[in-house]
Amino acid sequence: MTSLYVDRRGVTLKADGEALVFYENGERIGTVPLGPLSRVFLRGDVTLSSSLLGKLGGRGIGVVVLSGRKAEPMMLLGQPHNDAARRVAQYRLSQDAGFCLRFARAIVGAKLRSQAEFLVERRDVDLRSRYLLTLSLRRLDNAIAAVDQQVSVASLRGLEGTGAAAYFDGYGELLPERLKFQRRNRRPPKDPANAALSLGYTLLHAEAVLALYGAGFDPFIGFYHALDFGRESLACDMVEPLRAEVDRHVLKLFRGEKLRPEDFSSMDGGCLLGKAGRARFYGEWEPLAERLRKRLEEAISDMAAAVEQIGGVNMPTPDPENAINAEEAF
Repeated sequence: MTSLYVDRRGVTLKADGEALVFYENGERIGTVPLGPLSRVFLRGDVTLSSSLLGKLGGRGIGVVVLSGRKAEPMMLLGQPHNDAARRVAQYRLSQDAGFCLRFARAIVGAKLRSQAEFLVERRDVDLRSRYLLTLSLRRLDNAIAAVDQQVSVASLRGLEGTGAAAYFDGYGELLPERLKFQRRNRRPPKDPANAALSLGYTLLHAEAVLALYGAGFDPFIGFYHALDFGRESLACDMVEPLRAEVDRHVLKLFRGEKLRPEDFSSMDGGCLLGKAGRARFYGEWEPLAERLRKRLEEAISDMAAAVEQIGGVNMPTPDPENAINAEEAF
């Protein structure tokens, strides 16, 4: 399965049998078969017919609209999972402090370990940055060792922040100096690296929302991230261990000059990626997106097994060959 990225003004999309058809100024300019599609990402002034929206939804193809200059994602979800019992168990466990703490420890630990693994990988090949990366890794290792000692979700958030500071100190050493990366910032991002990271995290988050919805979970009810109006907290939970994959991808784009500082512009106190740069970003993103979807699917399957075992709702017994031991995992 693959994604379609449409970033072109004045285009109209319609359904024609088993194909997605593009029109511009009333003329047919191209087609894409619906069969391989799993996601459609839209940016700019794009028009969709109602029949196409219905067909995409019926096939479980999510539509993500990246609206405005900040590319805030608005999602049209496909056919939902039909088992409401899974959501009932999710709501119940979201009020279980013990489960949430175990879940949070697993999420934070996985995130910190993935960040450390990335820095170790780079330290072995980036000899110029070896000393500073070693310092960052020592701080990260201290944070990793302290995960299981935390007795509250709040203290885990503080530990996650400490680890993030150490990690991005090391990450900044890997980026080209002309990007002027100082630290991780957002809303709005202040430099090209942060702008690219934010776009990648936005796309990853959208994938998590669509995957959770399709698996029968409520993306807004998290176990680590607290309830917050308008935030898909469970999606925020699921993407944390995968963020380092986006970081690795962004570093590759800048080092390979797929993205360059001149692809970005400053506006309203923030840094924005221009249309030409976005086209290259999307083109390079899809192979990574395929891997991220698979990892999200695996993680959500594990979480479903844990929720079904602990949630106390009458559900089908998970296959022991695929299910995890919920008490050990969370």
